[in-house]
Amino acid sequence: MVEKNKGFQVGAHIVMVILSLCCIFPFLLLIVSSITDEQELIRNGYTLFPKALSLNAYQYMFKSSNKIISAYGITILSTVVGTVCGLSMTILMAYPLSRRDLPGRNGLAFYVFFTMLFSGGLVPTYIMYTRYIKVSNTIWALIIPSLVVNAFYVIMMRTYFSTNIPEAVIEAARIDGAGEFRILLTIVLPMSVPMVATMTLLIGLSYWNDWKNGLYYLQQNKSLYSIQVLLNDMLRDVQALKSGMDAAAAAEITANMPSTGIKMAIAVVGVLPVLVVYPFFQKYFVKGITIGAVKG
Repeated sequence: MVEKNKGFQVGAHIVMVILSLCCIFPFLLLIVSSITDEQELIRNGYTLFPKALSLNAYQYMFKSSNKIISAYGITILSTVVGTVCGLSMTILMAYPLSRRDLPGRNGLAFYVFFTMLFSGGLVPTYIMYTRYIKVSNTIWALIIPSLVVNAFYVIMMRTYFSTNIPEAVIEAARIDGAGEFRILLTIVLPMSVPMVATMTLLIGLSYWNDWKNGLYYLQQNKSLYSIQVLLNDMLRDVQALKSGMDAAAAAEITANMPSTGIKMAIAVVGVLPVLVVYPFFQKYFVKGITIGAVKG
C-alpha cells in the first residue's frame, strides 16, 4: 500500500512539473524574444536560444522614459483606487444578498443576474459618461467606467458568504448586540480572506489591463494615459509609420526599428508587475479560515 501511494505521489509530481513548465514556457519565450535581435526574429522566429541578443526594443520604448514612469504612476493610482472602490461595492452588494431574511432578495438577485445577459451597449454608455457624468479627459475616466458592479463577482462573493460563513456565528453575534455592519466587518470579512483576496486580484487585474477606457475617454489628454494605453499607442505609432511609407523608405527605417521585438517588450513591461505581485496573493487562495469556526 505504501509503495502504491509513493508511486502515485511520484506520478502526480511529474504531472505537476510538466504543467508548471507549460505555464512558465510562454513567459520565458516572451522575455527572451523581447531581447532578441530584430533580424534574428525575422529570420528564425521565436526561440529560447537566439543567436543574437539586442536591447533595441527596450531602448526604443524607453526613449521617452518620463512618459513610461508617469503612465506607471497613473496606472497604479487608478488600479488601487478602482480596486478598493470596486471591492467595497461588490462586498456591500453581495453580503445583503447572502442573507436569507432580506426582503425582496430574489428580485434583487435576478436584477444582478440580468446584467450578465444584457448591457446598454457602447454608444449609450459613452454618451452617459461623457455628457452626464463628464469623465472625459480626467483621471476618473480610468476609474468610474469600470466601477460598475460586476455581476459575476457579486454572485461569487454571495455564494461564498452563503456557503462558508456559518449562520450560527452570525446569530451569536446578533444575540450579543452586533449590527449588520459590525458583523460584516468583524466576523464575515475576516472569515472570507481567501475570497476577498481573489476578488482583489481579479478586480485589480481588470484595472491594470484596461486600455479601452483611456482610448475612449482620454482622446485630448494623453498626459493621463495609463501604461496599457501608452504601450498600445506606441504600437499603433510603429504600425502607422510602417504602413505610411513607400517600400524603400520603410525598409530603411524599419531596419533599425524593432517593430517585431517591441511587441514582446511591450507585453513584458505590461505583465511584469502582475507577476511580481501575484505570489503575495497566492497564499490566501489555499487558506481554510472557516474550518473550525463553529465548535459544537
